[in-house]
Parts: sequence; C-alpha cells; structure tokens
Amino acid sequence: MAAVAQPPQVQISQGVIAGKTTGEVDAFFNMPFAAAPVGELRWRPPAVAPGWEGVRDGTQMGPACSQPLRPAVVAGGVANVQSEDCLQLNVWRPEGASGLAVMVWIHGGAHVIGSGTFPIFDGTELARQGVIVVTINYRLGPLGYFAHPALTDEATTDTPLGNFGLMDQLAALRWVQQNIAAFGGDPAQVTVFGESAGAVSTMALLSMPEASGLFSAAIVQSGVNLLTPRTLPEQEALGIAAAGALAIAPDASADILRAASADDWVKAAGPRSSGAVNPFIDGRLLREAPSRAFEDGGALDVPLLVGANSNEASVLLAMGISPQLAVAYFGDQLAEAEAAYGLEASDPEFARQVLGDAWFVAPARWLADATQDGAPSYLYHFDYVAEKRRTNSAGAAHGSEITYVFDTVDYFESVVGEMTEADRRFAEGMSACWISFAKTHKPDCELVPAWGPYDTERDELALFGPETRVIPGFRKTMLDLILARYEHQAP
Repeated sequence: MAAVAQPPQVQISQGVIAGKTTGEVDAFFNMPFAAAPVGELRWRPPAVAPGWEGVRDGTQMGPACSQPLRPAVVAGGVANVQSEDCLQLNVWRPEGASGLAVMVWIHGGAHVIGSGTFPIFDGTELARQGVIVVTINYRLGPLGYFAHPALTDEATTDTPLGNFGLMDQLAALRWVQQNIAAFGGDPAQVTVFGESAGAVSTMALLSMPEASGLFSAAIVQSGVNLLTPRTLPEQEALGIAAAGALAIAPDASADILRAASADDWVKAAGPRSSGAVNPFIDGRLLREAPSRAFEDGGALDVPLLVGANSNEASVLLAMGISPQLAVAYFGDQLAEAEAAYGLEASDPEFARQVLGDAWFVAPARWLADATQDGAPSYLYHFDYVAEKRRTNSAGAAHGSEITYVFDTVDYFESVVGEMTEADRRFAEGMSACWISFAKTHKPDCELVPAWGPYDTERDELALFGPETRVIPGFRKTMLDLILARYEHQAP
C-alpha cells in the first residue's frame, strides 16, 4: 500500500500550522497575525497575535472582515463568511522553497470591501514561478478607519488614532518579517503590492518611518492619491455623524460606541461609505499627505512599479462621481483641455478620459517622476481587455489587471465568461513581469523586454495591451495639463 502523503507543516512563532499541497504549491490559510480586534480591542492598535497548542489547521480560508456584501465581479470574491475577528493572512509557497522573494498583497475595495481570502487573489500561479505569496486582511469601513472624541480621549499621547486598517497592515508586515523564513521566504526581499485602496495603503506605508525595513520594494496599482487626506478633527466629525445614525449621542463614551455590534456599524455606514473611511492624518501614524512625503524627500526610497488602467473612470462613475467634475476641474483652462483631448466638454468621452487621467493615470506618472532620482521606478499603463469583451468595452476597467497579475484567469472566467488562449498567454506574460520585479527589482520579462526605469527626459512607460510595448510621451499633453492643475491647487 502506498504511503499517504503528510500535509506540509511549518513551525512559526505562534505554533505549528498545517497546510495543504496542490500541484507542487503548498498553501497555509487563516493564520492570525494579531489578536481579534473585538470587545475592548475594537478601535485599538492590533495586539499581539495569539499562539496555540498542537497543530493548527491551515487548510481552510478564514473569514473576511466585516463589510457590506458585494458581487464577486466587483470585489473579486464574495464575503459570504465574514467576522470582526478577521486579522489573519494566507501564504503560498512552491515546494522546497528556500530563500525566495516574498510578495505581500494588500487588497483594494475603497477601504470598505474586499479580503485577502478572495479567489481572484489566489497565490498559486505566482508561487509556481518561484516566490512566496502572502495575502492579508485588514479592518475596513467604520471598524477600520474611525475617529471619535471619546476614542481620542482614551488614547495615550503616543498611541496612533483611527487608521486601524493601516495599523493592521504594519502588523501583518511585522509578522512576515518574523515568520516568513520558516516558509522558505527571504525577509530582506519583500515586495508590497496593492491595487486601489491597497495602493493608497501602500503609498501611506511608503510615507511612514514605522514601515522602514518591513519591505524592500513596492508596486502601486491604480492608487497614487495626490489629494490631501482629512485631518483628525474632520474624521472625528464624521465619526460623530456615523454614531448618530445608530442613535448614539455625540458625547457618548467609548464603551457605548463599542456596545453597538459590528453589523450595526457596517449597516449604518452603508456600501458607499468609502469617502468617510479613507486613511486620514492623525498626526501620530499618518503625519502628512503621502504625496507630501515624496515631495519633501521623507518617503521610503525603494524600487517602485507604478501605473493605472485605461478605463479607471469605471469605478468613479460607479461610485456616483459626477461627470461634471471633469469640466469643473479645469476652470478657466477648459478650452485648453478640450483641445488637448480633442473632445468637447459636453461629450461623455471627455468626462471618462479626464476623470481617469486626473484620479489615476496622471498621479501614477507623477510618482514615477518624483522618485526617479532615487531607487528606480517603472511606469506602466494597462489597456488589455479580454478578447470576448472588447466589442463593448471602453477600455480596461479599474481593477481588471488583477486577474492577469495573479494569473487567476480560470476564476475570472467563471465570473465574467469565456477567456481565450490569447488571454491566458497574456496573463502568463504579465504575471512574469511582476514576478521579475519582486525577484530582482527590475521588470525583466519577455512580454516587454525593453522596459527601463522612468526618467522625465525619455518619459517612457510599458503599455500593456494586445500589442504590449514601450512607448514615449504617453498622453503627455493631457497629463502635463492635469499635473499643472494639481500643483496650482495644492494646499
């Protein structure tokens, strides 16, 4: 009788975790990196992760953090199992891993939805290419980004305030530093990568001295936020308003705030609460706008890969952003903008292009430009649409690059419909670029072999599309005009 293969086991700081093996990739799920943020630990910095006796079962995904329920096509999975007790992470490694580069994924979702447990972020195919993949959860919505005078009053003078999701991300990265070698990873070679809210989070981490030494490179996908975050008093006012939706008085104690259930807080905030729960300047952890840290030379100097997609307005319009903002944005330069885009302001295509450029595409170029004198930065633009979906497509929607980065095409196909062999080859090629950057801090990959570091004079980026190539001066007239407006309007 053939011997039954034993599940892989790893000794980490908290105990022994048992995973599972699929196609020469080991996976370990539902490992807590911090204590459950419930009861008295709600709205506090993450506490030390618990240990356990015996062998912990790591073969099943844990819950998503508390959030509104959204369709899989929106979030990359469905949070049909969720809990306030959600601070856990997942690890994929190739069998026999030793000293490998590590990629830590911070999911998007407007800081309101999403989870590292979702199937679109499955790390199997990336791990096959010789890296360790980690996906994490972090607190979301009013449980993750919440300030209130009662919470400020109870905190000690050096305790960070309100940005609990960012605190969770730091805790997860510290866990990686302590434990990833046990899985065959190199803690000195960690790349943080994230999209949308995950990219905004990555920008925040890059601006924090507390993140120094926790990662050696970063990938920022569709989330270079050049807007100035709210202040603590502004966030406290939003917290009072959110409590009011639960009939909680403005002068309520912290105990009364914690007495309301997680579900009540999520329902009170609603599915479109992202504007109220972004990272904000608490003065202790997030001390200034991340963009200001880059301008002042205070950001962490690590290799960067940064870019955005061709139809980023898809998410803005879905969130209720008015197309009229595209017109208002240019003020007395509207005629100049119409000439640059070759469109009249009344044309819906004008709004679509301007909104995407102003919120995502131009800020990506800004970051590449702002960091060119330090560690290298590599700029991209993503314009690939699955073959069967191109007829009615305005371009690559917000977040649509993720399935190609992770090469989770089979899952994507189950959600949106048939994917072709060309789509699959493209996913293999694009994920290899991300893998190369994680391993060598250079995207040296077959799909776009001439992709070099960004500098202002060449102004080159990698255009990912049906014909991927390096091009100079991408949308230069439009992006120059937008970035000049940013500089003019900056506080």
